[in-house]
Amino acid sequence: MLHYAVVFLIIALVAALFGFGGIAAGAAGIAKILFVVFLVLTVVSLLMGRRG
Repeated sequence: MLHYAVVFLIIALVAALFGFGGIAAGAAGIAKILFVVFLVLTVVSLLMGRRG
């Protein structure tokens, strides 16, 4: 999940470099969502690991 967030972040940076603002904003938004999902899943995984 974190890998995909980094990939979309790189896509956003490259698109912004070449002046594609809409594509850059979309890719950055997707990267943010994936990063938040990664953080939530990591916290849930850590909490479940302590219970077991």
